[in-house]
Amino acid sequence: MEWQPDEQGLQQVLQLLKDSQSPDTATQRAVQEKLEQLNQFPDFNNYLIFVLTSLKSEDEPTRSLSGLILKNNVKAHYQNFPPLVADFIKRECLNNIGDPSPLIRATIGILITTIASKGELQTWPELLPQLCNLLNSEDYNTCEGSFGALQKICEDSSELLDSDALNRPLNIMIPKFLQFFKHCSPKIRSHAIACVNQFISSRAQALMDHIDTFIESLFALAGDEDCEVRKNVCRALVMLLEVRIDRLIPHMHSIIQYMLQRTQDPDENVSLEACEFWLTLAEQPVCKEALSGHLVQLIPILVNGMKYSEIDIILLKGDVEEEDDTVPDSEQDIKPRFHKSRTVTLQHEGGEGEEGEDHDDDDDDDDTLSDWNLRKCSAAALDVLANVFRDELLPHLLPLLKGLLFHPDWVVKESGILVLGAIAEGCMQGMVPYLPELMPHLIQCLCDKKALVRSIACWTLSRYAHWVVSQPPDSHLKPLMTELLKRILDGNKRVQEAACSAFATLEEEACTELVPYLSFILDTLVFAFGKYQHKNLLILYDAIGTLADSVGHHLNQPEYIEKLMPPLIAKWNELKDEDKDLFPLLECLSSVATALQSGFLPYCEPVYQRCVTLVQKTLAQAMMYSQQPDQYEAPDKDFMIVALDLLSGLAEGLGGHVDQLVSRSNIMTLLFQCMQDTMPEVRQSSFALLGDLTKACFPHVKPCIAEFMPILGTNLNPEFISVCNNATWAIGEICMQMGVEMQPYVSLVLNQLVEIINRPNTPKTLLENTAITIGRLGYVCPQEVAPMLQQFIRPWCTSLRNIRDNEEKDSAFRGICMMIGVNPGGVVQILHGFKDQVGEENWQQFSEQFPPQLKERLSACYGV
Repeated sequence: MEWQPDEQGLQQVLQLLKDSQSPDTATQRAVQEKLEQLNQFPDFNNYLIFVLTSLKSEDEPTRSLSGLILKNNVKAHYQNFPPLVADFIKRECLNNIGDPSPLIRATIGILITTIASKGELQTWPELLPQLCNLLNSEDYNTCEGSFGALQKICEDSSELLDSDALNRPLNIMIPKFLQFFKHCSPKIRSHAIACVNQFISSRAQALMDHIDTFIESLFALAGDEDCEVRKNVCRALVMLLEVRIDRLIPHMHSIIQYMLQRTQDPDENVSLEACEFWLTLAEQPVCKEALSGHLVQLIPILVNGMKYSEIDIILLKGDVEEEDDTVPDSEQDIKPRFHKSRTVTLQHEGGEGEEGEDHDDDDDDDDTLSDWNLRKCSAAALDVLANVFRDELLPHLLPLLKGLLFHPDWVVKESGILVLGAIAEGCMQGMVPYLPELMPHLIQCLCDKKALVRSIACWTLSRYAHWVVSQPPDSHLKPLMTELLKRILDGNKRVQEAACSAFATLEEEACTELVPYLSFILDTLVFAFGKYQHKNLLILYDAIGTLADSVGHHLNQPEYIEKLMPPLIAKWNELKDEDKDLFPLLECLSSVATALQSGFLPYCEPVYQRCVTLVQKTLAQAMMYSQQPDQYEAPDKDFMIVALDLLSGLAEGLGGHVDQLVSRSNIMTLLFQCMQDTMPEVRQSSFALLGDLTKACFPHVKPCIAEFMPILGTNLNPEFISVCNNATWAIGEICMQMGVEMQPYVSLVLNQLVEIINRPNTPKTLLENTAITIGRLGYVCPQEVAPMLQQFIRPWCTSLRNIRDNEEKDSAFRGICMMIGVNPGGVVQILHGFKDQVGEENWQQFSEQFPPQLKERLSACYGV
């Protein structure tokens, strides 16, 4: 006997569905409680499916809502549904997949894929065959509903469909889907392509077996009049570019012609999908060859796509209308930010740190719009292509640029400034001759009456900061800085944000060039403190921190400290321990403390205490959570990470002055726990702090060394690059303090260090720190380390070639010399090996360049 609803029960459920559409919060709370109660009855879910599939007298939104509540129940407790209920729901879904209402069909499709993804594909063997069968139905609704459900299953369970667990249903499904590419309904054609598209990136074998049919079928749809179909065709070609470019290359010319058309499609969903093609192609080795002949068409299309669309301008009305900086920010506008934990790096010759490590993707600043749009995609594509073609791009661009940059319509002018910024990285060489006359124009655009022109000018100018700084300061740096500082105090929030970010980039490039202007800069940044709303304050902290990093100890002047510290400390006192705004403020203070050195002493006590408290609170909360996860929430460990990093900044800045703070706190006990935390970023920051405390106040660290060293040893695991890097550095600092007492610990770390220095593809920073630490270990314990010399001397030399001379390099080299004294054979063997390798004649030429003393010693002592 089929299940039938009880009239009274049905009325209750319908009332609940009506109430849950009420905006009133009290009603909503009552609905939640009622749901909890009704979920105690096993057949409550039968009522929900009944309303969705059979109660045609109700309006569609109510029926659909019933299905969505059921979907949530399936997600939460499907394993507890009695078999009869589960079977009833599955049957009803399949029997009604062809409901005349598109909304109801879609809801049933969502319900089916939710049940399927609860591991039910295995226990619902008839599902896929039945859905595939229903595709043949003469009834459009049944065919469309089944395809909709199949598309959702393909999206949610693509891996499972291509596995032995289900007997590889794709072998039947893919050929079936391909037949529907020619269906008369655009909706069905679109579903069919979308289904197949799910299997491109994973290179499913069933699709690879039909790859040529698939590509031919896509080409056949090139002229399709339906925009959803065109979008899916473009998406397929973009993915095929990454996965099976070999099959596309023979047709590349016509594909490019097609994509040039589609990138100008009147439907933005299509043009955006097509624009991704250029972005993806730019990463393929064939890019240059394939695109060279088409740049003349492509570049104007990309440039045209970089204008704000009419919709963008409506959405950005505040920024087109100008002043808004007295309006408080709404909380959802503020993106979560991620703290980048401390990593210890060395200075290179030529003065820069690791190439390109720290630069966030310079994205033009359209964050408030739907995050990814044609403008952003076109700009990103131009940026990548500029990096591929370099100055070969300019003949196609320069004639356009002039017209854009001086255009009377602000929307066009704005897009020209964006173009200039997008090509900055790739075409820098070729742009240099034009920059002296372009710079004054761009700086003038910082005063444009349109806020969106001012904000994009900030970004583009920051992309040329490197060049600006390379010129005499009075020519461009000074005027740029003067105008950017005015923009930091702009009346428009978007401009403030762009100016602050651009100024931070300028600070990184200019470093101590800024020292003469410090007073003026600080006046502006401190004034902004009183002016900014919430979101931009967070960016202002970053600009202040970057300033401190850039000018270093030059900031340690009483007049500067008196300007900068009071507003920072006022904010610090205002924020509660639970407030995430502490992150950027702590990062900023960490840079300031490091720069001010002893100038930070008057402020250090409360700052130090609070950091220790934050670490202690987080550890305590983590402990409670691990013991009773149902009673307590997991802590946000970022509080602890940022606090550890600020403690590092204090130790580095205050040096020996940190001694009395450490002696009055339990920081070493806390550090012992943090070094063993499960989260790599916590360990990373702990080891940085351990190294800084070792340099600043070793007497407090020394009693813990026996406990700390084994932990350091186990963290020499290059799978966690930054953890391993900081642990390595800390070991080196400990060596220098321990001296000969390091002996008992050498065996805990030496083998791992030698293994890391010989690993292929180890990042440069880690190699350098490893080499320094091996050298330092050898310096304090040459007898223990020298026997390993042959195993590391070669990578050791190559990794330290380009490091600037400093105390770290000095101690490491002394260590190597001492080890060679203990084990000269280790190096001689290498020299003999080298001589044999290059051959007698080359060796003669090479050794001719040696200084006479070295030549004599080599032949007299070592016979080389």
